Amino acid sequence: MEFIYIFPALLLTLPITTPSFYKRENWAGILLCLGLAFFAWHLGQLFPLMGGPIWGILIGLIITNLWKNQGVFVKGIKISSKRALQTAIVLFGFQMNLVKVFERGRDSLIIILIVIAVAFLIAIFAGKALKIAHNEKMLIGVGTAICGGSAIAAAAPVLNASDKEVVRAISTIFLFNVIAAFLFPILGRAMGMSDTIFGIWAGAAINDTSSVVAAGYVYSDAAGDVATIVKLTRTIMIIPLTLCIAFIRPQKNNTNINIIKSFPWFVLAFLLASVINTTGIIPMDITAFWGRMGRFLIVVAMVAIGFGCNIKELIKGGKRPIFLGFLCSLSVGLTALLLLNTL
Repeated sequence: MEFIYIFPALLLTLPITTPSFYKRENWAGILLCLGLAFFAWHLGQLFPLMGGPIWGILIGLIITNLWKNQGVFVKGIKISSKRALQTAIVLFGFQMNLVKVFERGRDSLIIILIVIAVAFLIAIFAGKALKIAHNEKMLIGVGTAICGGSAIAAAAPVLNASDKEVVRAISTIFLFNVIAAFLFPILGRAMGMSDTIFGIWAGAAINDTSSVVAAGYVYSDAAGDVATIVKLTRTIMIIPLTLCIAFIRPQKNNTNINIIKSFPWFVLAFLLASVINTTGIIPMDITAFWGRMGRFLIVVAMVAIGFGCNIKELIKGGKRPIFLGFLCSLSVGLTALLLLNTL
């Protein structure tokens, strides 16, 4: 009977998927990701220490590095990585209490701001020492500080970055997102972190939203909830940060900033879902089912994201940007870890 509730859930998340999601040319890739995610989901049940999202990344990564010409599947794979993740986050909102959402976001704000500052300082000074081009080091800093590829995409027009610079920065950030999704749950368990502490650490320190959510829910459902809230608070910083970059270098900026396009609208949808859940008007068994749908969609997104990692192309981009990405990610992770003691 619970499958009856799929349709109202999809209607509530329709603004996230948008009409382009349903184009026929996308369905081959979408169905491929769904099928592989189903397999990864069951592997996660058999091997819970890794969890479905991690298996999803592995499956996508292995297949894409063996299967070079993906043909008709490419468009669907790309759209799955973004839309499945955003829809999942909205569905998670139906399990959140709005009061707790604001409390958690407020409590972690200082950590988030310090982490952003550290990421940029490391990117600027270490990037200069490594003789990395200005735009590239700034993009790596933005991606590490905020939310990976989404932040890079928002900042690129402001910096007048070339396509080559954007691709290298996104590839570098993506590498450390994948590593973090694997490593953080292992380190969290080794350090005996509570669900709340791990969730804050993951949300404040891991770059991309997909890897934050994956690592959080691999650790536990409670940790995943906390990590999602902290990460979404961090994601909202895309707009003020992009405006700051534009203000600092206006003489080199010939591109208007599209605030509407850059703003993470799924965050507002998440908050709306939290408002609805806080009122208690939807029965708990329905919202619980939507939560399980969200966790499955995370696996779908991770499969698609795994397809986006071409190891050979990443290595061709050069060792110095990768090393800078490593320094930024390490500094952010350690800073957030140290600041957790202040909570």
